[in-house]
Amino acid sequence: MELILKSNNEESLAKIIALAKKLNVIIEKKDIDFNNSVKVNLKNRILNFKATTSSSFGDAAEWQQHQRSDRELPFS
Repeated sequence: MELILKSNNEESLAKIIALAKKLNVIIEKKDIDFNNSVKVNLKNRILNFKATTSSSFGDAAEWQQHQRSDRELPFS
């Protein structure tokens, strides 16, 4: 079994490590900047987003043409 504990409180982690040693539990420590890894994970999720369904808003250009059909635009 693998258990992952994350904390910024060094004192609490020291207590957990001491208890694990008393119980003969193997400890593997990995120093990870959790704030940075969360940001990187979120950035990757945003950049790799793929919509599973089509937009419920329809075609924006078509909507705009319909809404502004009674107005003459300066660049048309």
